[in-house]
Amino acid sequence: MIQIIFCDDKPHGTGRDFGEPLPYKYPGKDLKNILIKTLKIMKPQTSKLLTLIIAIVAIVIGKSAYAQTKPWVAPAIAQAVKNPVSVDPATLKDAKALYITNCAPCHGDKGKGDGPAAAALTPKPADHTSPALKNESDGSLFWKISEGHLPMPTYKNTFTPAQRWELVNYIRSLSKPMGKK
Repeated sequence: MIQIIFCDDKPHGTGRDFGEPLPYKYPGKDLKNILIKTLKIMKPQTSKLLTLIIAIVAIVIGKSAYAQTKPWVAPAIAQAVKNPVSVDPATLKDAKALYITNCAPCHGDKGKGDGPAAAALTPKPADHTSPALKNESDGSLFWKISEGHLPMPTYKNTFTPAQRWELVNYIRSLSKPMGKK
């Protein structure tokens, strides 16, 4: 036998407080039959619901994977912006410190996209020495640093605009052969 506990209508202090069992016992066998019937009714619906949930998750994951294979292109207005920060040894030194701390874990110390965290990331970090990146405008790189793109964080609230432009200059310096300016 299973005892069901109800709260009766009697006011407190009249002999029965909230949660005290009423003298009604529900036969366990009948409850078991009710539960079995309910589960039999729900089983096809549950199965359909589970199938639907799995299908939705698969679609979301599939779209996410597809979205990560698309090229990351800055808006035309961002591509047209010119870098106001000139390249000099002092700003490159400052930018290198920012890069090593914030960018190198994913992009690597030399900008090849081979940092220690890169293996676990999808999409993979950009190779800052690649021809594709060399063909991007400074404004495009500034926008990408500012806005981020998962798994890359946004840096517009972390670095000042001047620091982000310095990072653009530093990234450009990674693809230049040593001894050339």
